[in-house]
Amino acid sequence: MTPKEKLFSTLRHEPQSEAPWVPFAGVHAGKLLGYDATEVLTDADKLFASLMEVNRLYKPDGQPVVFDLQLEAECLGCELVWAKEGPPSVKTHPLFDENDPEDRVVPCDCTIPDANQGRIPLVLDVMRRMKAAAGDETALYGLICGPFTLASHLRGNDIFMDMYDDEDYVRDLLAYAAKVAKTMAGYYVEAGMDVIAIVDPLISQISTDHFRQFMTDPFTEIFDAIRDLGAFSSFFVCGDATRNIAVMCETGPDSIGIDENINMAEAKTITDRYNVALGGNIPLTTLMLHGNQQDNMKFTVELLDMFADKTNLIISPGCDMPYATPVENAIGVAQAVHQTNQVREMVKNYQRAEMDLSQVVLPDYEHLERPLVEVFTLDSETCAACTYMWGAATGMKARFGAEIDLVEYKFTVKENIPRIVKMGVQQLPSIYVNGKLVYSSLIPSREAFDRVVREALTTTSK
Repeated sequence: MTPKEKLFSTLRHEPQSEAPWVPFAGVHAGKLLGYDATEVLTDADKLFASLMEVNRLYKPDGQPVVFDLQLEAECLGCELVWAKEGPPSVKTHPLFDENDPEDRVVPCDCTIPDANQGRIPLVLDVMRRMKAAAGDETALYGLICGPFTLASHLRGNDIFMDMYDDEDYVRDLLAYAAKVAKTMAGYYVEAGMDVIAIVDPLISQISTDHFRQFMTDPFTEIFDAIRDLGAFSSFFVCGDATRNIAVMCETGPDSIGIDENINMAEAKTITDRYNVALGGNIPLTTLMLHGNQQDNMKFTVELLDMFADKTNLIISPGCDMPYATPVENAIGVAQAVHQTNQVREMVKNYQRAEMDLSQVVLPDYEHLERPLVEVFTLDSETCAACTYMWGAATGMKARFGAEIDLVEYKFTVKENIPRIVKMGVQQLPSIYVNGKLVYSSLIPSREAFDRVVREALTTTSK
């Protein structure tokens, strides 16, 4: 059985004794050959060469071609901010203008991106080259921005209030975004992609009721369309989406991908009820980026050992691997997946070093001069859910100005990790006000957040 067939067998839900390995090496692929994120996302030759290096070093059963959730948004008029060590982020939202409510009109079908628009031709070219070079042995993933995240790119943070104030508008916008996803899926399958992954980080930021109300129909429609195209499907979510795992399964994907915010064993008890494969959830920052090879080997072996039956199990990073992930760490994971017994023996006596929290000094929250809002993110520049959580916080700061203090702690910054641990932060992204958790994996509405801050203003020492 080839690596590709091994993954296909898992996605067909056939009995397995070994789990396939899918490294989500997006911009990290460029790091392997010395290219920055912008280079690898705008130059077909550099992207192709980088992907082939991923294939050579990490020996994947499946691998994505591009991990950029802003690709479709760029085609639809969003301005992007480019970075050297991460995919671009969305700067402007074409459907948001506080001075012109009519500017939020749902785009018409004629604005669906065509195959010659933006960077789509570059992606399709690399997909075809990867299919020819590695497609016989490796399953190739085409990643598409999910409808809710795309709607947020177009509308901005106000999409969360729209779900309360204008339900029909939200449904129409999501229906449009679903058409974009189905169109992109068609392009990608034609270019040779075996698995179409709908990546929608913001699903973790809504309630189950809102999922059923707004998301069930568009996602079911997308996964039905992918199945009709003859490809496998995956529903990829970031953050703590535990409450939504079941309703995600009900939309009919072949697999679901989760990150470290979700307990893998508990999630699999849910996905197994629906006979849906589950992928994840190697921690991106504490382990892949800042750990060593033995840390990664040990975690992966222990993850595998949680499941005696490997049916419907895929091992992968929790999301797009950080750009600067040490090569030896990803190689260690690959070895742990493919040579589990040998690696288990190698690391059986290994103990990871304890984190020193003694040097972390937290603010004196009881005696602050003004309310302190702390936003804990993976990285607001690269994580979509974190971007919109941070956007809610900066919007609030703009309203209250010097009356409050605002700070972001990124989990990708090594020095921030002990602080986040000492604070007891369980989920990313999260917002704390005066040292108390107020929002966890749930982007607040403007009105609700304002009430929290106004209450803090009345109780904070002057």
